[in-house]
Amino acid sequence: MIEQWLFPGDAVVGPDLIERYSEPHRRYHTLEHLSAMLRVIDAHAPLADDADAVRLAAWFHDAVYVPFAQDNEEQSAQLALSQLALLGWPPERAGEVARLVRLTAGHRVAPGDRNGALLADADLAILAADRPDYERYAAAVRQEYAAVPDEVFRPGRAAILQQLLELPELYRAVPSRAAWTARAHENLRMEIRMLLDAR
Repeated sequence: MIEQWLFPGDAVVGPDLIERYSEPHRRYHTLEHLSAMLRVIDAHAPLADDADAVRLAAWFHDAVYVPFAQDNEEQSAQLALSQLALLGWPPERAGEVARLVRLTAGHRVAPGDRNGALLADADLAILAADRPDYERYAAAVRQEYAAVPDEVFRPGRAAILQQLLELPELYRAVPSRAAWTARAHENLRMEIRMLLDAR
């Protein structure tokens, strides 16, 4: 299904991104995650000021994904700028895509940032999934960091989840944000308990 979101008329950038999201070391940051994001964006496109920029930011946000690297989002943003320039996108719109890609590093969205709000909601939608889907997500993340010993992974992962719990707003755009937030908080607290109780 991912091909329906390929860039119109492009035969290079879209396939390159599909190849990136299909890298063998990925378990969660895959085409399935990208497709899920694009479905959320499509379902709520009127909430964005530039839905196409949000869609492209979704395509690029995990284009560079190296576990343990601290600059994946920046590298992905730079890739977006270079590839969109090749496709003839105006610099200001390409710059908006890159800005949105960088935003996914911490999911902190400024008030009034409609594009950023929709992208962040789409990226974090998995947190509000039903329990079995959430558990599969958590297991996939653990597989991506299989090289990290449990005694290091568990507190580190718990700290990241706690940061998400403490965001002033976890979801900002989707009409069901209250219900999404309640489910996400329940899932996050459940995983944190499991991580810390297992030590």
